[in-house]
Amino acid sequence: MANHPRPPAVDKALAWPGIQALVACHGRTLVLDALRGSLQKWREGEVSDEASLVANVQQRIERLLAPSMQPVFNLTGTVLHTNLGRAPLPPEAVAAMTAVATGASNLEYDLASGQRGDRDSHVEAWICRLTGAEAATVVNNNAAAVLLVLNALARRKEVVVSRGELIEIGGSFRLPDIMARADCKLLEVGTTNRTHPRDYAEAISSRTGLLLKAHTSNYAVQGFTRCVSEAELAVIAQEYRVPLAIDLGSGSLIDMAALGLPAEPVVADVLAQGVDVVTFSGDKLLGGPQAGIIAGRADLIGKIRKSPLKRALRCDKVTLAALEAVLRLYANPDTLVQRVPTLRLLTREQAAIEHTADALLPALTAWAGADFTVDTCITHSQIGSGSLPLDLLPSAALRLRSTSGNKRTRSRQLRELAERLRQLPQPVIGRISDDSLLLDCRCLEEHQPLQAQWEAQQ
Repeated sequence: MANHPRPPAVDKALAWPGIQALVACHGRTLVLDALRGSLQKWREGEVSDEASLVANVQQRIERLLAPSMQPVFNLTGTVLHTNLGRAPLPPEAVAAMTAVATGASNLEYDLASGQRGDRDSHVEAWICRLTGAEAATVVNNNAAAVLLVLNALARRKEVVVSRGELIEIGGSFRLPDIMARADCKLLEVGTTNRTHPRDYAEAISSRTGLLLKAHTSNYAVQGFTRCVSEAELAVIAQEYRVPLAIDLGSGSLIDMAALGLPAEPVVADVLAQGVDVVTFSGDKLLGGPQAGIIAGRADLIGKIRKSPLKRALRCDKVTLAALEAVLRLYANPDTLVQRVPTLRLLTREQAAIEHTADALLPALTAWAGADFTVDTCITHSQIGSGSLPLDLLPSAALRLRSTSGNKRTRSRQLRELAERLRQLPQPVIGRISDDSLLLDCRCLEEHQPLQAQWEAQQ
């Protein structure tokens, strides 16, 4: 066994000037904990003197205090990537969040009357203005919105759903399970591929609490199919005096097809067909913070607000401030696309994406090294987060391929390269496909910061 110098006593090391400087900055408790770990490294031979011990303690503290959540470059080709935070927020939303986060605000305080207010009031008028709804409320995500609607409107009653719409989305959100948690009884009608209006009508009884239609945004059934439209369901719901709720999932406040994007149901259009309640996300196609929006008939929204679950699922002041700021941007359709990052990225021109990829090519080639060839290629992006899964957007990517002739070696090298990219000061997240590592440039509007990272490590 190698002979290592004996480490100093803890009290002696604590008195060293370098350690005392760390104590002054971070406090004795944190430094003492890190010091004990560093002294163990001294015993193992990895640390051998005062300078290296102080450096090791500092490194431990910096690693501990480094934020777990950090910005990354999303080069996956998925614009609304659930694992990477979904919709990027506009500056107006960030400013609004900061303004209310750093002090007191009128979250539930009516400035006019000096009495207690309603936190929904900060966004309800805007939601109604943009959707045509009579009333609206907001919870922390769309899954919560569906749960709340079911529990408030159909607790201990039957909810009629087409068998082809018993959706499952990411995070184990399965409609039958949510139905059970909401204390509702699921009543399936129709078949997997075909459901007719008569299937709903024949299922309605005195036990029926709600008709529910779920927008199948994250899959498509094709071929010999039949589904019942919102307008058809609205007629049935009105005839039998049963509320009709539609879970739109992503939800869109504008006509996406008018922007050259795949069509998606517009919330206002759905409500105009006679639907009583709609639920949709704030952090997907709308381009705002994570939220679940419930809009529709005033009497039903009032009942939903009174549910005990509403308090458990409500949004905080920061989320509401961000959502209000994003909704305000929708007041001006002429500037909307450029001011809402999600819409701007989804509609970004192919030529601009190719220009970004070309600009980054020399720096990436030098950084990757001789084991890889680097070029640009045409590829396809996707909207993501369950939105329009079959529709792809033309894009451009940087493509890295291993020069090895062995398939197993190539696969290993690509994984190691992806890890190197994730270890950059601002991690880079791409995707491995067809024996290549692709860095899709659709979501990279400013390439200079990424280029600087690669050039700094050459």
